[in-house]
Amino acid sequence: MTSIKIISTAVFLVLTTTLCAQESKKFKIHTVAFYNLENLFDTINDPTKFDEASPIMEMSNGRSEVYKKKVRNMARVIADIGADKAQNSPAIVGVAEIENRAVLADVINDSLLVEKDYGIVHFDSPDNRGIDVGLIYQKALFQPINTSSHTVYIYDKITRKRVYTRDQLLVSGNLDGDLMHIIVNHWPSRSGGEQRSRNNRIGAAQVTKKIIDSLHILDPYAKIIIMGDFNDNPNNASIKNVLKAKANQEDVGLQGIYNPYERFHKQGLGSNAYRDAWSLFDQIMITHPFLDKDYSSFRFYKAFIFNKNYLTTKRGKWKGYPFRSFADGGFTGGFSDHFPVYIYLIKEVE
Repeated sequence: MTSIKIISTAVFLVLTTTLCAQESKKFKIHTVAFYNLENLFDTINDPTKFDEASPIMEMSNGRSEVYKKKVRNMARVIADIGADKAQNSPAIVGVAEIENRAVLADVINDSLLVEKDYGIVHFDSPDNRGIDVGLIYQKALFQPINTSSHTVYIYDKITRKRVYTRDQLLVSGNLDGDLMHIIVNHWPSRSGGEQRSRNNRIGAAQVTKKIIDSLHILDPYAKIIIMGDFNDNPNNASIKNVLKAKANQEDVGLQGIYNPYERFHKQGLGSNAYRDAWSLFDQIMITHPFLDKDYSSFRFYKAFIFNKNYLTTKRGKWKGYPFRSFADGGFTGGFSDHFPVYIYLIKEVE
């Protein structure tokens, strides 16, 4: 069995691979992340959306200052994710709860990120709240080839009315010359209760599975990253029964899916909290080729929840919870009600 231990960090990781003997190898490392930005809305009323119900639009004054602080907070977190090992902000970040492309543009043009020269992939979704998913990427590291938006058609099992939710985003491109596909998700919420809303997330999972299957038809060895706020835990039916994600790498077949976050969930760790209970709705899953031990192309290294101290509420009844941006009708100065999640991808270099 091969174990990899970090010795030092510079432009590249220098790792020790333990086989029969020890030898030092040099690896390139990139961070891939997902972050729910918690109601990142602008201050302009869009008559085509229900954005007037967003927290910032419900504020009677100080909206511009709050928006600027919110954008700066999002940029601060994104700049920091994975930087301790990769010595860089993430190469790729999937995001949820953004109102439009413009708010994401403001984030990547913040002084903390502008030098990274991020690009944006975004499509408007039919979501009732007017929120979308999106993806940003460092142009020098990742080059999109194809992008598409996939609508989720689901219907309330009682009213039989359509539930308008976020489209799923598929971005295919080259990370330092290595072709991979990223699916960004924000599945339907648990509004009305987990049991009543369960079929909505199963329907969303079926759309994700169809995207994955279509990619595997073209290439059984496709490297696929499935990320998002799934509003389900790793052990729920949408992920275990529909996506058939596995908790152990050795159980993942050729076209199977590995979910490193199931282990975190079993340990009681989470990315968001509600009523004194932690959930791990934010996850990143990968297909089998990322698990190969031939590091001539990018492989999975490790997964993390980004829960640094400054992202955590310090006092009060929500002590220990993610330090959210909006509460009790106002801006808290915080970040998001979700912690980001991220993985490292590594590739051996000469």
